Amino acid sequence: AMAARRLATLATRARVVTVDPPAAGGARGARALTGAATATRPAALARSRPHARASGAGRRARTAALARALSSDTGATGTSAGGAGGAPEPPPVLDAEAEVVEAGSTGGGAGAGVSGAAEPAVKAETEEKHTFAAETGQLLQIVAHSLYTDKHVFIRELVSNASDALEKARHLQVTGAEIVDPDVPLEIRITTDEAAGTFTIEDSGVGLDRDELVSNLGTIARSGSKAFLQEALAKGGAGGLESGLIGQFGVGFYSSFMVSEDVRVYSQSASPGRQAHIWKSAGDGSYSIAEADAVPRGTRIVVKLRDDTREFAVGKAVEDIIKKYSNFVQYPIFVNGKQVNTVKAVWAMTPSEVTEEEYDGFYRHISHQFDSPLYRLHFNSDAPISLQALFYVGQQHMEKFNMGVQKPGVHLYSRKVLIEAESAVMPLWLRFVHGVVDSEDIPLNISRESMQDSALIQRIRNVLTRRFIRFLEQQAKKEPEQYLQFFREFGRFLKEGVCTDRVLAPEIAKLLRYESTTLPAGEMTSLDEYISRMEPTQKSVYYIVAANRALAEASPYMEAFRADGGNTEVLLLYDGVDDFVMSNLHEYNGRKLVTAEAGSIDLAKDGASSKKADEADEAKGEDGKAAAGGKKLSEEEVKELGEWLMNVALPDKLTKVSATSRLTSTPAVITDHESAAVRRMMRFVEQAQSQADGAAASPTAVPKQQLEVNPKHPIIVNLFAARNNDVELSRSVAEQIFDNALMAAGLLDDARVMLPRLNKLLTRVMASDADALAEAAGKAAGKAEAE
Repeated sequence: AMAARRLATLATRARVVTVDPPAAGGARGARALTGAATATRPAALARSRPHARASGAGRRARTAALARALSSDTGATGTSAGGAGGAPEPPPVLDAEAEVVEAGSTGGGAGAGVSGAAEPAVKAETEEKHTFAAETGQLLQIVAHSLYTDKHVFIRELVSNASDALEKARHLQVTGAEIVDPDVPLEIRITTDEAAGTFTIEDSGVGLDRDELVSNLGTIARSGSKAFLQEALAKGGAGGLESGLIGQFGVGFYSSFMVSEDVRVYSQSASPGRQAHIWKSAGDGSYSIAEADAVPRGTRIVVKLRDDTREFAVGKAVEDIIKKYSNFVQYPIFVNGKQVNTVKAVWAMTPSEVTEEEYDGFYRHISHQFDSPLYRLHFNSDAPISLQALFYVGQQHMEKFNMGVQKPGVHLYSRKVLIEAESAVMPLWLRFVHGVVDSEDIPLNISRESMQDSALIQRIRNVLTRRFIRFLEQQAKKEPEQYLQFFREFGRFLKEGVCTDRVLAPEIAKLLRYESTTLPAGEMTSLDEYISRMEPTQKSVYYIVAANRALAEASPYMEAFRADGGNTEVLLLYDGVDDFVMSNLHEYNGRKLVTAEAGSIDLAKDGASSKKADEADEAKGEDGKAAAGGKKLSEEEVKELGEWLMNVALPDKLTKVSATSRLTSTPAVITDHESAAVRRMMRFVEQAQSQADGAAASPTAVPKQQLEVNPKHPIIVNLFAARNNDVELSRSVAEQIFDNALMAAGLLDDARVMLPRLNKLLTRVMASDADALAEAAGKAAGKAEAE
């Protein structure tokens, strides 16, 4: 916005030195006046022109030059083209807009095209030379060499200008205005000549007369398209021009000086009785205008390319650029006689106008896929600004093949001209979506290469994202089976959205689907459906993360839910990222999301269990009652066992040992962190910190954990009894209990560390069994002998 204001301010200050043609004022006067004006130019402008793609230092220098130009108010005035004695005419202005192109080229239709025709005859005696004042010369250098990022953008700008010229001609025709050669087709023709190093673009649009060439090509930052639209609106008959015209800033034409040695513009106005002219400039702060003959209606621009930009004289390269940036311009574009823009701008059409074949063809064109889309969303929006959007979801994505993070699939257009490929107009987690977003008034920077006004862009992104989320919700209700197919393929992207978009996370969470302990294997449910089946008093949504259903159901953390008779539903999550999804989401629809591995679970207190605590204890089965004849450690005994485990058996491995009533058939579990994935992440962090501190860290070392023991389990009861009598055996059993708990929690990366200990325990068990068997055999033999 600041750049646009500076350009406008400087353009209004600029003055042009107008020199009489030689026939009127004499060559000597022309040279003297031209030389005086040239002397006012900064020394920097007298040097050769810099390359189009300026370095950062070069851009900063030009910005400083622009600031100095804005702070000055110098300008030269000259005599009018008519003679020396008259009052000076209003200073001509140099239009940097696409009116030149719009005055564009006449295409090769029905004998009206200029392509292949002889060079128009120029009347040298009518030539007028104009020299820009210092400020305008500096501004031209900045616009031509510092404004644009890539040189090939000049083709997009010239095509856009030509399209505007054609749209104006169409508007004049539909409003009944008389124009020259009304039957000439409205089209754009581009010709490249590798040998001559030229790029030529022609249109059959409205063209420009002498005054319009001076005003539109002589004034930087004056948009002829915008002026034409304002004039049409003032007359009350825009006739669709608001959406048809592309130019906004009046600088597009000057992008041609990034690549050229000089530029020639031949133009014939569409208004009857007007003389054709040629406008020439090398982008050095001056230009000339002369009359020309044999110029068809419209504008022809001939760009003489520099040696380092001759790739733009290659037809195939030009075709590729047009297909990328201008493929959906509404008028035909021919490159060396071949039409290149054959795909319709489907998104700009109403859905009723588009066939299924056209929808599918456009999907394959924009996604480079060969399948049919799974979903399609085509809509318009008027708030916060006017938007047209067409989104597709394919059958699959490439990230699952370990091909890296795929690029965003949505492209940003403005008035059917590409502004940003693989645009950030949609959030990154929706990168699997292919499509187009087009806006007539989206805020662009002056080079039309990217967007500005980040606050408005964020609002646009929210509008598009919410609309797509709502669409998926509707599809999930309308076609549940098809939605499950979508979720199995693209569910990870939705989970990424929950983790990265805090504002929309609750809305995205509605789209998640998981298996459940109350549903058959393979059947999935949503969080809303889970809540609808909850007990009215239940306050939490429970879930467990495991590799598959069998491991989840066999987990010791599920014992409390099995003891409840299966009345409390648990969501089964099979993707490691689900831990982070639930941690980021934290709660849903007023209910906390609680992992089954949490140490604070109490189903009775949560209102999830329909049984009282004592009834639940009674329902836990016979495993606990069988513990050493129904023995159970008291609170004091659990405390003693905990101190022994922390100080003797498992030093530096435990932070706390406590009793739990949630277990039935498992002696102990670890309840250090809420999430298994978070626990693993914390382990890696602590290991990295240990290495940074120079401390030795085992590859399988884990941070200190909290251990909950089952005071009724026979292993725990007998371990308490044997801990002081057989220290070696008790320590091995304690280590095995701890490693088993680590495995259940997913924290033991390599179970092979347990093998020596297991072999020792098995040896001890078998030895004990052999002694017992020998003793039993001896007793049996003695009894037989006595009998």
